[in-house]
Amino acid sequence: MFLRGINYWPTKKAMYWWKALDLEEAAQDFDKMTGYFNIIRIFLIWEDFQPVPDLISDKQLKNLLSLADLAGQKKLLLMPTFFCGHMSGVNWLPAWMLTSSSARNRFPVFSEGHLVQAGIRNFYHETELMQAQKYQVEKVCLSLAGHPAIFAYDLGNEPSNCIQPPDQASGQKWLKTMGDTVHKNSHSLVTLGMHAEDLEEDRRLWPQDAARYCDFLCMHGYPFYLDWVANPLDPDLLSFLGLLTRYLGQKEVLLQEFGAPTLPLIAPSSSLKEQAEFYASFSEAEIHQYYLRTMKHLQSYRFMGAMAWCFADYSPEIWTFPPLDQNVHERHFGLFRHDGTAKPALQAFNHQRAENCYDETVNPEALLNCLEQIGRDNYYLDPATNIRSLFTAFKTCKGEQ
Repeated sequence: MFLRGINYWPTKKAMYWWKALDLEEAAQDFDKMTGYFNIIRIFLIWEDFQPVPDLISDKQLKNLLSLADLAGQKKLLLMPTFFCGHMSGVNWLPAWMLTSSSARNRFPVFSEGHLVQAGIRNFYHETELMQAQKYQVEKVCLSLAGHPAIFAYDLGNEPSNCIQPPDQASGQKWLKTMGDTVHKNSHSLVTLGMHAEDLEEDRRLWPQDAARYCDFLCMHGYPFYLDWVANPLDPDLLSFLGLLTRYLGQKEVLLQEFGAPTLPLIAPSSSLKEQAEFYASFSEAEIHQYYLRTMKHLQSYRFMGAMAWCFADYSPEIWTFPPLDQNVHERHFGLFRHDGTAKPALQAFNHQRAENCYDETVNPEALLNCLEQIGRDNYYLDPATNIRSLFTAFKTCKGEQ
C-alpha cells in the first residue's frame, strides 16, 4: 500500500501547540484528514517534553497518549518525531542544550519563550546529551508501548540544520544508540527525517548510516529551495531525491515532506512583501497540479509513500510570533486554508482518485547506471557536484533537458 501522510501543526497554535493542547481541536482536524491520509507526523518540541535533562513532562506524555488514542479512534496512525529541534526556519531548544557561545547560527534559536543569541551543544557527541536523549526515547516509547496507532518513531526533523556531528563515527553512534533504544522499548519502526541538504553536502549523516539503524529511510524535498533545480515546482525532484536516497541506503524510502506555499488570502505587511512574493508566488491551481504530478511519479517509482507539508495555513493571530513573523511563506503551506476550507491540492491525496495511477513506463535504470558509475562509497567525496550531474542525467533520460 502506498502510504499517504500529513505533517501536522494546528492552525491557531503552530509550534506553540503543546503549551495549550486542545483535544477537541485535534479531533476536528483529524476528522478532516479521514479519507485522505493514513499517517500523521507530529513533533515533540524538545523544551515542552524535556525542560531539564532528567525530567520528561508527565503532562505531555499524557497528552501524547491521548492523541494516540484519538488517532486510533479515527483509524489513523501517528509518527512522533523526537528532539524537535529544527522547525520552519527556527531551532527550538531547551536552555540546557545551549551554550553562551557568540557563534552565529544559520537559523535563529528559540528557547524559554523568545529568540536568544546562543550556541548549540553537540547532541550527537556529548555524553550528558546522549543520555538525556536516550531518556526521552525510553519514556515516550514506554508510555506508548504496544499502542496500535503508532506507526513509527522519527529520530529528528532535519537535525543537521541544528548542528552536525563532529565526525561520521559520532553520527553513526548517535543513530545506533537512539535506534536501539526505540527497538528495545517498543515494537515500532524507526526512521530519521533527512532532507535534500543531507545529499548536497557531507553533513556526516549519510543515508548509508541511517540505513544501518533505521527500518526505512525518509527524505524531504522542495524544488524552490534548491539553486540547481530550474523549475520551482518540478514534479521530478522528489522522485530523484528518493531514488538517490534508496540507492545510497539500500532501503525503502518514504518521501516525508513536500509541498509549496500558496498565494496568501491576506496580504503581508509591506516590510515583508518582497519575501512573500519570492516564496509564495504559486496559485492554488498550480500547487494542485504540482501535488498531482508528484504523487503520480512517486507511486510509479514504488516508494513507500508521501507526506504533505503541511496540514493547514496558520491563523493571522499568530503571524507576529516566530517563525511566522519573518518567514512569511511558512504561513501558507497548508492543504487547508486558515478558515478551515480545503484547497484543491487536498484532492491529490484522495484514495479513489489515486488508485491505478501507476505509470508502468517509468524506468529508473538510466539514473541507476549513472549512480553505479559514481558508487555509494564515492558519492560523498563531492556531493555538490554529484547531485547536480545526477539530476541533469535524470532529466535527460526523461527527455526534458
